[in-house]
This record gives sequence, structure tokens and C-alpha cells, in this order.
Amino acid sequence: MPLQPYQREFIEFAIANNVLTFGQFTLKSGRQSPYFFNAGKFNSGSVLAKIGGYYASAITARKDLKYDVIFGPAYKGIPLSAATVIALATGEAARDVPYSFNRKEKKDHGEGGSIVGSPLKGNILIIDDVITAGTAIRESIEIIKQAGANPAGIVVAIDRQEKGKNSDLSAIQEIQNEFGIPVTAVVTLDSVVEYLEEKGGEQAEMLEAMQEYRNQYGAKYD
Repeated sequence: MPLQPYQREFIEFAIANNVLTFGQFTLKSGRQSPYFFNAGKFNSGSVLAKIGGYYASAITARKDLKYDVIFGPAYKGIPLSAATVIALATGEAARDVPYSFNRKEKKDHGEGGSIVGSPLKGNILIIDDVITAGTAIRESIEIIKQAGANPAGIVVAIDRQEKGKNSDLSAIQEIQNEFGIPVTAVVTLDSVVEYLEEKGGEQAEMLEAMQEYRNQYGAKYD
């Protein structure tokens, strides 16, 4: 699928804000990666406003996503979900969507419980930064099901399209297969490679390293 304008903008935005950086990075898996994506660098009002817009663009581009509430898993999913619903309400979609997030520990005073914001009812769209091992997403799906709601989809900033240690499938593929719900990414590793191919010139060295990494660790797709 060709690179969409919002995806190209997002990659440029992520590079400009040092969210997407290139070099040599040791991942938690022990792999040496030629790039690193750090969503923790989305750390100012103007930056959050922009990132919310990119998530909203990715959501509206998926015509098959049906959702009633947006849910942001603690902790990184909280500001991302808030930024996304603001963008949906004020952008072209003009849709006012309720949102909620979870606490890591339940409160036993005040309103109590572990969910803050809108009740989890109907179809729930989960917003997070990335899916690495899938642990946080599985916890979110369990929270949603326990509330009697339906996990209807997941949206993340980037899909590394990288196979796991013990499987040729990526973490996102495993989640999709296990729960039968769609996972959408603002950009994928393929998107980043395509962007570097477009740029050419001084990006050539980075592009070569990215392609080699994808060839070695890329997940298998039918």
C-alpha cells in the first residue's frame, strides 16, 4: 500500500522530535536494531496535539472500525487516547467519542474501581504506543471483557513487523490471530523503509541497514 500523506508527515514529525532515531540500539530482545522508536518523547502540548491527529487519521482511514469508546492502557496509552479523542472531536471526523483509562491499582475510596472516565460499554477501541510482547494489550482486553464490553480494535503508533523469539509471527499478528480483532498502526517498518527510499541521498546508509534488519527479523506474511 502506498505511503499516505499523514504517514509521511508522521515519520517526518517523529524524526524531527527524536522519537524515531537511527543508529545502533540494543533492544530488550537483545537484537541490534538500526532504529529506535521512543513514544516517551511525545512530551509537550503541541507534540501531543499533532500525534492525536495522526492517530485520528489512521482510525478514520480504516472504514471497518466500529467503536463506541476509546480506551488508553496505563500509562502511555492515557495521554495518547486523550489526544486522539480531542483530534477526532475537532478534526474532519467531528466525532465526540468518550474515552477511559485504567489505574494500575484499584481505589477503595471516592468513585473506587480501576477505570477512570467513560464506562466500558459497547465496542472498545484500544490506543497504545506499540505492541512489543503483547502483555499490556492482553491485560486491556481482559479488563474490557470483564466489564462486559467488546474489544473491537487496537491502534498503535508503529508496527515493527518483527518476528518474535519463538515464532515467525510478529506480536501484532499473534494478537490478531488470538483475539480475532484488527490491529492498525499509524506507520509500519515498511512505511519507514519506503520513506527512506523516497528521500535517497544521505538516507542511503540508513536505508541499507533497515532493509538488512527487515530481511533478518521481518515477520512472515502470507
